[in-house]
Amino acid sequence: MNKTALSVNLNKVALVRNTRHLGIPSLTRAADLCLKAGAAGITVHPRPDQRHIRTDDVHVLSELLTAWPGREYNIEGNPFQNLMGFVRALRPDQCTLVPDGEGQFTSDHGWNLHQDAARLRPLIDEAHALGVRVSLFMDPEPEAMALARAVGADRVELYTEPYAKAWGTPELEFQTRRYALAARAALDAGLGVNAGHDLSRANLTWFLQSVPEVSEVSIGHALISDALELGYAATIADYLHCIDQAYRQPGGR
Repeated sequence: MNKTALSVNLNKVALVRNTRHLGIPSLTRAADLCLKAGAAGITVHPRPDQRHIRTDDVHVLSELLTAWPGREYNIEGNPFQNLMGFVRALRPDQCTLVPDGEGQFTSDHGWNLHQDAARLRPLIDEAHALGVRVSLFMDPEPEAMALARAVGADRVELYTEPYAKAWGTPELEFQTRRYALAARAALDAGLGVNAGHDLSRANLTWFLQSVPEVSEVSIGHALISDALELGYAATIADYLHCIDQAYRQPGGR
């Protein structure tokens, strides 16, 4: 398989910008620097309250990505709120469907497909008709992966906060095994595997060594925090090194 792709989530850049009316830091500058440094794509999660990514940002970044053939644009969000409008207008490479409430602080759980499959299926079909790959934000539950495939998803994005919280604790072995089993179940069901939420330079290599065939990681908070100290180019280089190490070290993919 190809090495895991790194998609940079720019929400936190927008959050800082929105505290003033000066237009800085620039999202397009951040995206351009990350792509020049080797990031495989850009992710945004425009929430209905526009507290970080704004509607105009989604469109401007889509235009910017046209100058980067082979790099991917991933738009995340709740398809029952504002996501599908962006999918219809922009046809990104991937849309990641996330079951967030409108005022939710951050994403903190995956879909319940026993409850939500019937509502999701027509929207997934519509995204496919537009030529957009669909990923479902999911908890690491192996038994749910076949349901994600049955509803029409192309990939799942495993919600990795429980793994990140377990880092450096006795809980790590248990959590790592949960994600490995969920990823294997997804692959066996014919799904691609993405991952995201609180992955960092500290915990990324071990995750990719332990969890089979992760196609993409979407990283925002930790990566942008690192960039405040190191700059975008050095930060992207470090994350790409973490990915490379997962394939080079014993037990790596």
